[in-house]
Amino acid sequence: MNKQQWFLIDGDSSYKKAIHRYEELRESKKNTPEYREMMLLAFLINKYENTKWLSFEMDPVEIIKIRMEEFGYKASDLAKEFGDKGTVSKVLNYKKPMSLNMIRLFHKMLRIPTDLLMKEYELS
Repeated sequence: MNKQQWFLIDGDSSYKKAIHRYEELRESKKNTPEYREMMLLAFLINKYENTKWLSFEMDPVEIIKIRMEEFGYKASDLAKEFGDKGTVSKVLNYKKPMSLNMIRLFHKMLRIPTDLLMKEYELS
């Protein structure tokens, strides 16, 4: 068991450690110390991400592209999860707005706050 003490996440290094540990604990059973640690990490990660992302004035598609790069994802990876390569391509190329299902997927897969994904942006 990891004896790491967790504090507020204050930078990329502690953020990456928290994400890594969260992924290790993701399947923890309720009412265990591991589950409580996972819930604490979810809170800390969410707080850090919201603080970091709220400082940006970017449109949702640019935020998606940045997060794809950070996670090492390609459009085809998103398409596998969404099920439609053409729609993902159109969204990433500003040809089509995101659907509610897509916003949910990007929120979950790329850990982007939904309020940032719901911002209006121009289509080409």
